[in-house]
Amino acid sequence: MAEILVVAEHRRQTLADVSLQMLSKGRQLADQASAELLAVVIGRNVDGYAQELARWADRVLAVMNEKLGESLAEPSQKILTSIIKERKPSLVLMGHSSFGMDLAPALAVELGAPLATDCLDLFIGNGSITATRSIYNGKVNAVYSFIPCETLIVTGRVGEFPIEDWDKQGEIEEIDFPLEEEFNYKQFEGYIEQEAGGVDITQAEVVVSIGRGIKDKEHIELAQQLASELGGVVACSRPVVDYGWLPSERQVGLSGKAVKPKLYLALGISGAFQHVVGLKGSKMIVAINKDARASIFSLADYGIVDDILKVVPLLIQKIAALKG
Repeated sequence: MAEILVVAEHRRQTLADVSLQMLSKGRQLADQASAELLAVVIGRNVDGYAQELARWADRVLAVMNEKLGESLAEPSQKILTSIIKERKPSLVLMGHSSFGMDLAPALAVELGAPLATDCLDLFIGNGSITATRSIYNGKVNAVYSFIPCETLIVTGRVGEFPIEDWDKQGEIEEIDFPLEEEFNYKQFEGYIEQEAGGVDITQAEVVVSIGRGIKDKEHIELAQQLASELGGVVACSRPVVDYGWLPSERQVGLSGKAVKPKLYLALGISGAFQHVVGLKGSKMIVAINKDARASIFSLADYGIVDDILKVVPLLIQKIAALKG
């Protein structure tokens, strides 16, 4: 395996976390296969991004052109097609973000390359690549192998791959790519932000998350008290949002937000795949559920099998006493 290429994306002068996740996985695979890891970043001024990407990559291709504004798939596709045809990497990695979902299929069609999307993991063995994907609404994980090909394109699920620290200090190669073509049929207009709810659960160090087991909206006050004692915030699974008990910006999961707190307390949450996707970055997970067979316990570091309405008041009392 000669080269692994990671496509980095950026938004509002910040590299996307998923790009660093893909770089971490790419670094792991490259070391395993004795391959060179390349990162490609595209934009008007990408020097700062390139410096950061060089911590993981052996070489960073910094592609610059004044016509390149916010990340759009069409100009990126044209540039990447040229780079991939020239360098012929064995594997191209990018995040399964809105950008990656737009770019990867079109790139695969243009190159005639196999494509695996929304992957949970990647492995290299005996010189070949296998990918793990979730099927049947998350009930089964399937492992895919691929027929021999020059280049395989893969998108990785956001939040699935941990970001590992490296200090590679790879080389940076600046490329001034001429873009004669105009892409007038699709233009970037701006970002539409969700209305702020006063709490950003993605930045919290402690998250107290409630599920269907909270039983009633009035019981949310217990979770809020516990979160207050721990210096954290209250989040939830999808049913709580569907009931209208908490706003959607508090939802953790596939259709919500990914969190990575130091402590994640799951109260009355069964552990459905769609929810678990959003909390895998947590350093410690504590689950309380009266169903001993709840899936959340297979992921939790600590678990309590009991009714949360009995356990949470005791926890609040104990924590308050310990705090003096």
